[in-house]
Amino acid sequence: MKNFFRDLFTKNSKLNTDQLIIKKTVISFFFFFVFAGAAVWGWVWLRDQPSSSGRTSAPLRKVLNTNEAIFSNILSDRHLAKTYPLSLAANPARVNGNLGLKSQFDPATWVMNVIRSKGDTLKIRLEDIKQLPKTEIVFNFKCIEGWNQITHWGGVKFSDFMKAYGLNEEAAMKYLGLSTPDKQYYVGIDMPSAMHPQTLLCYELNGQPLPLDQGYPLRLIIPVKYGVKSLKRIGFMYFDNKRTPDYWADVKGYDYFTGL
Repeated sequence: MKNFFRDLFTKNSKLNTDQLIIKKTVISFFFFFVFAGAAVWGWVWLRDQPSSSGRTSAPLRKVLNTNEAIFSNILSDRHLAKTYPLSLAANPARVNGNLGLKSQFDPATWVMNVIRSKGDTLKIRLEDIKQLPKTEIVFNFKCIEGWNQITHWGGVKFSDFMKAYGLNEEAAMKYLGLSTPDKQYYVGIDMPSAMHPQTLLCYELNGQPLPLDQGYPLRLIIPVKYGVKSLKRIGFMYFDNKRTPDYWADVKGYDYFTGL
């Protein structure tokens, strides 16, 4: 028996079939417990590391920042979200959360406050947005909670909006910030993603005005990112060369880039 266990981790052609099965089983369990122990140790170590922001440990935040650097360099105008026939669009479309939509809201008073780099503010109404060329897209909206749905949206290309209002200096900055009128929900977006040809300032869903729970009167739709970046009911827009605040990254510790 002593020789048998010695032979478990050595090559020995004299072992019979039952002994070979036992040998492989023991080796499998040995490595299973080694890897399981390493995984538990790694989890405990990671859990005990200091947080850099939100609920994310410093080592994990470094990994997320590295991912952002890699994928932001890959992003280009040729990286397009897949589009679908209009017949496949869901109606009604599923709602992905209501952050920033719980406060009392009078649609008649809505304006989008665009804070330019010089500090002055443009006040844009829905009628102003609708004067710009309309674009529609049918794509697979993906929620970070794990569900997805093909949806049909209409509005104005963000890049067309920036050009129409002469926001060239702002477009050259690194980040875009958006928040709801009550400032309870806010997102930060890298400017290349905001200026992507599929990014819309959206005022229609399935050919109709946005429902209140989908961000009426105006929301962002950004197909190259998860839905958490598609902020509903835009109240404020601003620009910066450093990362603009982002609810899910700053408060919850999510990935800032959140790209697809």
